[in-house]
Amino acid sequence: MKDSFWSLINFSNQYLRFIRIIHLSVRLGSMVRFMRKRVACLFAVAMFTILVQVAGATAMSITVAAREEATRTLNLVVEDRVLIGFTVVGGQSGNTLEFQMACPNGTVIDFGTVGDMNYRFTSSDEGAYVLRFSNAGSSEDKLVSLNYEVQHYVFGMPQMLFMTLVIMVVCVAGVAVFILMSKRH
Repeated sequence: MKDSFWSLINFSNQYLRFIRIIHLSVRLGSMVRFMRKRVACLFAVAMFTILVQVAGATAMSITVAAREEATRTLNLVVEDRVLIGFTVVGGQSGNTLEFQMACPNGTVIDFGTVGDMNYRFTSSDEGAYVLRFSNAGSSEDKLVSLNYEVQHYVFGMPQMLFMTLVIMVVCVAGVAVFILMSKRH
């Protein structure tokens, strides 16, 4: 009788341990799923933030006062591809002004008197490229509608393409890790 009592208690203890293990594994599984969702959400937010910051197009209006000069600076690295476009508006004396671009190496490119221009170039030096709009020859203010786009290159390919490839590789690797982790051995 004594042995059957202790065997019953031993069986009860083993049953309770089994229930605790099942309970812990269920809790752990739900925690892992919750952590996976958090990591996926954090990853999506990080990629969105990076892609938003990669965009390099800018549009602005600049008022160049009569007999004055206005400048805008573009900080570029070697191999950046740049498209500059602007239109001059205003004044009875004409919709033109003097435009120059100063490069970091000291070279000044003089475009002369222009009113509407599109210029595409690849930066050969790292540093500040200064766009100069001069209205020195006019007695009227002029409005310049300036648009420029800077496309950065990484390993000889556009930065957007490079970032897309990196995101694809990371996503495929993440899916592979999740598949391997979910397989039961």
